[in-house]
Parts: sequence; structure tokens; C-alpha cells
Amino acid sequence: MTVRTDVRPDGVALVTLDRPERHNAIDLPTAARLKRLWGEFRRDDGVRAVVLTGAGDRAFCTGIDRSADVPQPGSPYSLDDPLLDVGPKAADLWKPVVAAVGGMACGGAFYLLGESEFLVASENATFFDPHTSYGMVSAYESLHMAQRMPFGEAARMALTGTAERLSARRAYDIGLVSELTPPGEAVASALRVAAVIAACPTEAVQGTVRALWAAKEAARAHAFALAPHLVSLGSLPPADQAARFAARTRDHRVR
Repeated sequence: MTVRTDVRPDGVALVTLDRPERHNAIDLPTAARLKRLWGEFRRDDGVRAVVLTGAGDRAFCTGIDRSADVPQPGSPYSLDDPLLDVGPKAADLWKPVVAAVGGMACGGAFYLLGESEFLVASENATFFDPHTSYGMVSAYESLHMAQRMPFGEAARMALTGTAERLSARRAYDIGLVSELTPPGEAVASALRVAAVIAACPTEAVQGTVRALWAAKEAARAHAFALAPHLVSLGSLPPADQAARFAARTRDHRVR
């Protein structure tokens, strides 16, 4: 299994992306499992809150696994994105999800972070969006981040590609991260706060989550409607993207 789950007696489900050898990148079976899992939690009254994390200490998640084969329609007005429904809100789950981030979180990981209620991060966490470096439009990823952090910070992260990474400290300072922990302690801290939430009446908690998301729902829906066209029209052909990926360097600045 590429996703581990542990439903605790306190009503908190710990969900772990378990592909550390691939930096917890999401392949197609993992995407399908996440979609099913949120649906299962939606119907399980024993789950009242969720903590989402990645296995190992190198990465929370690095987005779509580049080995995933996703054929695309031959039209600039259509896009098949396997990550569109990997998040809890796409499955109509309104139980709170806390993301516990350690190591790298980049690119398609923002689909998951963008649909979590808040983030707890270890001091070794970094955030970046590699799309532009590889000739790809960052659409859904940028939309998620623009709703979670100041616009200028979201724009800088999206536009600088692999050249810059946002440090956990900077992410905390700008409000992307709600709590900063020593390395390796993000999950424990996230579980503690999730247990507090799970102890409250679940109807009140879910209603509050739904109300919070309603505050930004209209803008989100409008932006998502534009995203597939922007990706189709602005991204390089897959072979050119692959060439840029193969020529990548490890040089980057952490700010």
C-alpha cells in the first residue's frame, strides 16, 4: 500500500503517504487510493479529524510521480489532471484535515496542502513550485497557494521555479504554516491539535469547516474554471518538459 492509515481511539485518523523512496510522489494508484480514502472517512463516524503527512524525513510530497502516464486530449480546452480529486474537499469531506509537513513539499503537493485546514511544519520543511523551470504552467498549484499566503509570496514561489525554496521559518512568518516544530515533531504536534478538535462536537466542527471554506469558494471555483485552458495553452510539449527536467541542477536558494 502506498498510503497508510491509522485511526486512533481519540477519533483522529493519521494518513501517511508511504513512498519515501520516491519522495512520497503520487502515482496513479496512490491518487486513486486517496480519493477512496476521503470517501471512506466521510462515511465513518469514528473519524472526526485527520492528520496528513509523508513517510520519512526527506519529503512530505513532491507532487505527481513523473513516471505516471496520463494521456491528454488533443484540445486546448480539455485537461485530464489525476491530482484534481486527491484532496479531501474534492471528495466533499468537511472533517478537518491538518497537514504535518517535514522535508520538501512542492508542486502537486499543494493540491493536498491547499485542501487542508492548516499546516504544522518541522523546521526542515521547504516549499517550492518547480513548474516554470520545466516549461509548465503552474495553475492549480498557484491557485491553492494564492488562497493560503500573501499574493506576492505565492507569485514569487510560482515564478522562481526550482531556483528558490521557501523555508519553514519564512512560511511560518507569512502565515502559510500555523505552527513550527523541531525536526521530526510535526506529526506529534499535529496529532495533539487534531485530538483537541476531535473532542469537540463533530457537527459543530464540520459546520465551522464548511463556513470557513465558503468564504473563498466563489473565487476558487472561478479560478479553477480557467486553470485547464491555461495549462493546455501555456505548457511546453511533454518531450520538451522532460528535456528540461533531465537537465535540471540541484542549485537553489532557501529564503
